[in-house]
Amino acid sequence: MKWTVFTITTTVDAEDYVCAALAELGYEGVEIIDSVPLTKEEEAAQFIDIPLVTDTTDRTSKIRCYAEIGDGESSENDVQSRVSEIRESIEIYSDIVPLGDLTIETTETEDLDWINNWKQFFHSFRIGDDILIKPTWEEDTEVQDGDLVVEIDPGTAFGTGSHETTWLCIEALRAHVKEGDVVLDIGCGSGILAIIAKKLGAGCCIGVDIDPIAVDVAKENAVQNKLTIIEPAEPQITEGTVSFFAGDVITDRAFAKSCVLQKYPIVVANILADVIKPMMPVVKDFIAEGGCFITSGILSEREEEMVGEFERNGYRVTERRYKNDWVSLTAELK
Repeated sequence: MKWTVFTITTTVDAEDYVCAALAELGYEGVEIIDSVPLTKEEEAAQFIDIPLVTDTTDRTSKIRCYAEIGDGESSENDVQSRVSEIRESIEIYSDIVPLGDLTIETTETEDLDWINNWKQFFHSFRIGDDILIKPTWEEDTEVQDGDLVVEIDPGTAFGTGSHETTWLCIEALRAHVKEGDVVLDIGCGSGILAIIAKKLGAGCCIGVDIDPIAVDVAKENAVQNKLTIIEPAEPQITEGTVSFFAGDVITDRAFAKSCVLQKYPIVVANILADVIKPMMPVVKDFIAEGGCFITSGILSEREEEMVGEFERNGYRVTERRYKNDWVSLTAELK
């Protein structure tokens, strides 16, 4: 079945009202296209490169929503009925906010597999000479003797390994993981860092994430990589295993306490600067003497700010790694 796309031309000021009207009509997702530049905070929270906005004077906004509509004459009537319904629902806000042209264009798009269509762009690649990151669906990958092969299907979780922040964490893990280490991965996403740490010789790896879907994806990836996975009710250290748990170590004190099973030689967090900050005092309880806290997801322009935060929280930054616009900081307790 094809999707009918409704593109509504309105104003930036009316975006929230239009989205609210569409939500009331049952449209679950919308796409907004405008020329409003990102704030500094929004820029810092992005994991993708976004083109700079050059014309910030254009207050026009285009909002798209989608509907499944069949073929034939009845479908055309349905489309026109929906256009009228959308317009009427938005026009009730005309006395509150300028609505602009309020034209509604309709087009069609194929019923694509939006969840899996991105896979055509994810191919095997190497980190260094001997770590091979391989999509689970790719079969013709050239594996060399001595390769550490990691098979990943991130699904809807973050972490193919190709992003600079993940790459930097992997390099840091390669430098620090010793045989038998217990590693805690906070914000584990697809589980790629915990899986690589285990393959690098860690004795036990525990991953946590606030998203239960990411935890499920991480478990599937661990199984795909033939690791021994256990699923106890709470985190526990069992030699030779990996395990993943849903929870927030920053806001959920009980969950954070359950993670302090022993002092970890390595804690890794590939998240965002603004999440790493409140995590710093919590992680102090996790780190073993001589252990380290590997962090990434930090834009290079925030490097010194984050180094200062580490210092204020009782850490000493011992290593800095760079790739394009991103930096990874490794810290130890003072």
